[in-house]
Formats: sequence, C-alpha cells, structure tokens
Amino acid sequence: MRRTIAAATLALLAAGCGGGSAVSDFGTVVKGAKGTTVPVELRPGQRFSLAVADNPSVGDDWKLVAVPDPKVASFISEEHKTEGGGVGAGGTTYFVFNSKRPGTTEIKLYDCWRCGQATTPPDEQSRQQSGEAVFTVSVK
Repeated sequence: MRRTIAAATLALLAAGCGGGSAVSDFGTVVKGAKGTTVPVELRPGQRFSLAVADNPSVGDDWKLVAVPDPKVASFISEEHKTEGGGVGAGGTTYFVFNSKRPGTTEIKLYDCWRCGQATTPPDEQSRQQSGEAVFTVSVK
C-alpha cells in the first residue's frame, strides 16, 4: 500500500515537471519595470501577476525581494515565458499571487543584472543595470 501511494505521488510530481508552466492562469497581469512604482487595485480572492520583461541570456535575474503581507496577498509561483524561439530570446517573468483580505502591501522585485549566484552586483556595470520594480497592492 505504501509503495503504491509513493509511486502515485512520484508519478504526479513527474507529470508536473514538464516543459510547460506550473500555472496556466496568470489572472490580472500588471506590468512593471526597473525604477518604477506601480499601483495595483484588486478585489479579495483575485489572482494577479506582476510581470517584468527579462532576458536571462544577457544577465537579467528577477527575484521576489520579500513576500507580501500574507493577510493581503499570497505568493503562488514564479513563471517565465520566452518570446520568440531563437537562442538568447527575451521574455517575461511573472510573479503570480492571490489577493486575500482588504488591506495594502508592497511587493518588491529586484533584477540583479549579471550577478550569477551572488545577491549583490559584482561591479559598477552590474550596479548600473540592476534595479527594483515596486508594486503597491491594495485589496478593497
């Protein structure tokens, strides 16, 4: 019995690890960029995504700096969609959330340009190209 449950669990996990996205519904998509602050107004229970243009082949590496207030919004996943099929094609990274109860929270995304495994820019060019996108989320 235990082996059957374990095998079924592994099969389900393997099925979710294909080349596709883990989340198919991005909800309301709100675009942001380095150096911007974007207001986001939502209803309770609404799915939404914060979208930033990126190109990992040139060094973009967007990260969620800190999770939002869990009473206001919950983080679901990070998804990447490539535009075009060529090597080095850019795309968009989506940070997917669900809105919860009324309130306001701030979500910060940070692009550490050409930082590799580091969390801070290694040189002046990287510092100049790195930046933060800020989203002020209000659930009403």
